[in-house]
Amino acid sequence: MTFQRKSLATRHAVVPYLEGGEGEPLVFLHGAGGLTAEDPVLALLARSHRVFAPYLPGYGETEDVIALRDMLDYTLHSWDVVGGLGLKAPILVGHSMGGMIAAEMAAVAPNDVSRLVLVAPAGLWRDETPIPDMFSLMPYEMPGYLFHDPEAGARLMTAGLKMDDPKFLQDYLVRNARQMGMAGKLLFPIPDRGLSQRLYRITARTVIVWGMSDRLIPPVYGRAFRDAIAGARLVEIEQAGHMVTLEKPAAIAEAVMSLA
Repeated sequence: MTFQRKSLATRHAVVPYLEGGEGEPLVFLHGAGGLTAEDPVLALLARSHRVFAPYLPGYGETEDVIALRDMLDYTLHSWDVVGGLGLKAPILVGHSMGGMIAAEMAAVAPNDVSRLVLVAPAGLWRDETPIPDMFSLMPYEMPGYLFHDPEAGARLMTAGLKMDDPKFLQDYLVRNARQMGMAGKLLFPIPDRGLSQRLYRITARTVIVWGMSDRLIPPVYGRAFRDAIAGARLVEIEQAGHMVTLEKPAAIAEAVMSLA
């Protein structure tokens, strides 16, 4: 599947996005790790849907947007993107930080989302099960938190280079500095912006997907999301970590199809 790279202008930014596939419109919101046209989950979703995958500010070739200060700003910006795409009541699929934004969008405008798939979303906090501070982790520590198989995950992160390879470290640190600047507004010091008080407003049919080996946001959070959203269904995936989008992308495509 070949995705076209396009862009649209919103009130606050020029937003690049990927578009591909045919069928009912689906908006995919990526996590703090970013987005590429080669992400396997996009190709699978595009087999049955017209997929729109916008880059969040600070990701891809975009710049951070100072005017976007908090969760509400990013939520409304994301709705501006949907409006700019000319979409009405699309399917929303969000992973990690993107899942947090998708849940906020569905809570703020419950009648404007047809279906909702949340893949290991951030946004909740339990004192008895704290989420690791991803902003303090060194590159070599990330695979252990993100993947069921850390060695395979490290190869995916580095494109075959070693974690201490200067080229990988330079690219990672530069890219990470830009991306984490935006992500920090939503996730630092803890990824809690009051979403738990708004989840009751979600009326879209919802499936939550969680990797059972997720060591970044433990699976107990999946049950918390399920219990807070009326009628939501939780799908727990064996042998998958936080990056279930890379390790088990078919699970996300199946979750979307189960809501048809």
